[in-house]
Amino acid sequence: MNLAALAVGVLFGLGLAISGMLNPAKVLGFLDIAGPWDPTLAVVMAAGLGVNAIAYRLTMRRASPVLAVAFQVPARRDIDVRLVLGSVLFGVGWALAGICPGPALASLGAGAWEGGGAFEPRILIFVAAMLAGMGLFAFFEQAGSPARR
Repeated sequence: MNLAALAVGVLFGLGLAISGMLNPAKVLGFLDIAGPWDPTLAVVMAAGLGVNAIAYRLTMRRASPVLAVAFQVPARRDIDVRLVLGSVLFGVGWALAGICPGPALASLGAGAWEGGGAFEPRILIFVAAMLAGMGLFAFFEQAGSPARR
């Protein structure tokens, strides 16, 4: 199971690298609709959405997954304050930094190098901040859980 997850992660990272999405300037070029807009990210997202929609339909026709006992599909379909605030926080962070978690991790795997061959420390800072945020979230989730009281 872990090897399958690694293979999917490597494939995802390669897709990001080939599409140029490891470059924060390309992402910011997409988000800057008032300047010289770069639609590349929209094309990458549309292609990913299309592939995922087809794969999801084909996968859900199976009786069970290949590498697990049962499918793990979220049961909740409501939109609550936590979902909206989390989405806004993610979007604002992405817009300010031009870095998304997937491409940030792929950039680290590729060496976090910018075009000229110099190390780009903001990728490392972003990943460290992301991990710290995940840790804080887990801490507060456990602290607020009735099972932990």
